[in-house]
Amino acid sequence: MRKMIVITRDGNRSEEIGDLLDLDERNQTETTTSASEIDDDREVDTLFVDVESLLAKNKSIGKALDGLWTHYPSAAIVVMADEEHTGAAVDAVKAGAFDYLTHPIEKEELDLVVEKVRESDVLQSELDYLRGQFWNEDSLEYVDTRSKAMRDVFVKIRQVAGTRTTVLLTGETGTGKSLIAKLIHAHSNRKNMPFISVHCGAIPDTLVESELFGHEKGAFTGAVRRKLGKFELAHGGTIFLDEIGTVSQSVQVKLLNVIQERVIQRVGGENDIPVDVRIIAATNEDMKELCEEGKFRRDLFYRLNVFPVRIPPLRERPEDIPRLSEGFIRQFNGLLNTEIKGIHPHVLDTLLGYEWPGNVRELENVIERACILETEEVLHSESFPPDMMDTQGEVVTSPVKTSLPLKEARQLTVDKFEKQYLSSLLEQCNGVIKTTAEKAGVTTRQLNKLMNRHGLNRKDYKNKN
Repeated sequence: MRKMIVITRDGNRSEEIGDLLDLDERNQTETTTSASEIDDDREVDTLFVDVESLLAKNKSIGKALDGLWTHYPSAAIVVMADEEHTGAAVDAVKAGAFDYLTHPIEKEELDLVVEKVRESDVLQSELDYLRGQFWNEDSLEYVDTRSKAMRDVFVKIRQVAGTRTTVLLTGETGTGKSLIAKLIHAHSNRKNMPFISVHCGAIPDTLVESELFGHEKGAFTGAVRRKLGKFELAHGGTIFLDEIGTVSQSVQVKLLNVIQERVIQRVGGENDIPVDVRIIAATNEDMKELCEEGKFRRDLFYRLNVFPVRIPPLRERPEDIPRLSEGFIRQFNGLLNTEIKGIHPHVLDTLLGYEWPGNVRELENVIERACILETEEVLHSESFPPDMMDTQGEVVTSPVKTSLPLKEARQLTVDKFEKQYLSSLLEQCNGVIKTTAEKAGVTTRQLNKLMNRHGLNRKDYKNKN
C-alpha cells in the first residue's frame, strides 16, 4: 500500500487528483489545502503539491521544499503547476523535487510519475543495501551504480568477500576486474594482509614460474640469490592472477597443486613451503573455449571457477557513464590543476551512444585527454577524439542493439534521437524556449516536459553561437 498526500490551494482540485490516485487500490491518498493540517508522517512516500502553495510561503523554492521534508522526510515531492508557472516548477525540480506535472493532469501522466517514484524507491533501497555497513568509506563512490547488472555484481561480492573461496572474474579488457579484486580483498578478513597482483600475460613464459613461486640461488643462469615468489609474499592475504588464460601448461600444473595442497616449491628447490592465500583470478577470454581447444586444463578451470563473477562491459550499463565521467573529471581536475565543471549535452549524448570497446579504461583516457585540451569550463566535442564525433559534435551511429526486445530497442533509438534533436535545436536558438518550441512544432509546455525528461537545461545553450 502506497501512502500519498495531495496539497493544493484549491480543494476541488485536490479531490480530483486524489480520486485519480485512488482508482488504484494500492494507493492510500489524503487531500488537503495546507500541509499543516496533516500530522508529520514518515510513511508518506509521495507528496503532490501545487507550486502556488510553495510560492505562497514567501520563501525560496528550496526552503519551501525543505519545510515539507521536515514533515514528510521520506516523501518524493512532485510539483504541480499551471503553464504560466512552469518555470517555478522546473526550479523546484532543480532544488530537489522528484518531478513536476502541469495542469490539467491526466491519469496516464499521473500513473507514470507514481511508477517512476516506485522504481526510484526500489533503486534507492538497493543502493542503501549495497552501501550499508559493509562497504568501507573508500568504496562508497565506486559501488554507487545505477546499473542493475553492476548492482548484481556487488551483491555477489558481498556474499563471497568474507570467505576464502576462489573467485574467477570474467569480462572484457578495461571493465575494472582489478578494481573488483581489490574490492573483494578490502572487504575480507584478510584486508590487513598483503594484496599481491600478478599480470600473467605481461611476464615472459620463462619467468612466470619464478615470479609466482620464487627460485633458489643458482636455479638458472642469472639466479644469483634466492627470490621469494608472489605466493610467498601473499601469505595470509590475497593473490590476484590477472589474465590467467595466458599461462603455460607447466605453470597450470603447479597452480593446480597449489590450490589442492596449499604448498609451493621454489624453482630449483626441493622443500614444500606451506602458503595460506586466497586466490582471485581474472580473464578476458572464454575459458571454456580454451579448455575445448586443449590450451587450458579443465581440472584447473573447475578449481578456479568456484565462484564466477562476470563484469558487464560499459556498453551494457550506459546509465553509469555520466557518474563515471564526473568522477574522472574531479580526479583530473586535481591531477592537472584544471577547473572543468561538466560536459556539454551534445558530448554526453555522444558518450552514451558510443560502444566503448575499451570500456571504463577507455572512458577514463578520453576524459583525461579532453581535460587537457579543453580551454573552457565545460568539455566540448573539439576536445574529444574525432573518430568518436563528427565535425558538428553529433553522435556517431552505433550498431542496433539486437540483444534487446524490439520494443525496448525502438524506444532507446527514439529517446536518443529525441534528445539529440532537442539539444541541437536549443543550441541553434540559444536556449530560448519559445523559439525552440516554434521550430520544433510543439507547445512550450510540451517542450519543457521533453527537456525535463532528457535532463536538458536551457542555460547550457545560451550564447553558444
